[in-house]
Amino acid sequence: MTRARPYDREAALDAAMTLFWAKGYHATSLKDLESALNMKPGSIYAAFSSKESLFRAALEKYFTTMNTTMSTELNGAESALGALADYIRIMGRTAADDPHRSACMLIKTLLGVTSADGIIADDARQYLDQMLAAFEAQFERSKNLGELPADTDCHRLARRYQASISALKIEMHRGTKPNELAALADDMASEFEALRVKPN
Repeated sequence: MTRARPYDREAALDAAMTLFWAKGYHATSLKDLESALNMKPGSIYAAFSSKESLFRAALEKYFTTMNTTMSTELNGAESALGALADYIRIMGRTAADDPHRSACMLIKTLLGVTSADGIIADDARQYLDQMLAAFEAQFERSKNLGELPADTDCHRLARRYQASISALKIEMHRGTKPNELAALADDMASEFEALRVKPN
């Protein structure tokens, strides 16, 4: 009997993530997955149990990858507020051929699923909440450093920051011109920098 060809789980998840990110959960067919993962239906189900499980694993990989990159860029800077502003500016200058120059997979998932996809929607919300908590922690660090006023509502500010990033990603997705996108990112970053406490 011929043994089934072994598969690379991480490579399969990368391929699934790229496909689901582009097409969405419901628009992605089993045939699409077979082609992208280079796996037969039986092998896909043996490895991931179901399309839903595969999607959830791909969504987790998307979040983990993005969160690791974000944490590296934010936590290593001396100025917490400056790091937050720079993060938006860098995002606004994403190369035209970069796959991240599209709407956030978490947001697209929430917009694309139905009421029957509660588990998937819950996953997306939880990942967004974790990102929100990370932004809030960064604003708290900024406040502790004396960059922000002592009475700053960091949770509210983090919500505003996350909304700005989501809006910027939508502009990327719609194909906004690079110079306009960079200018928009600069405007957003400047709004947060303007909150910095002025020296006496």
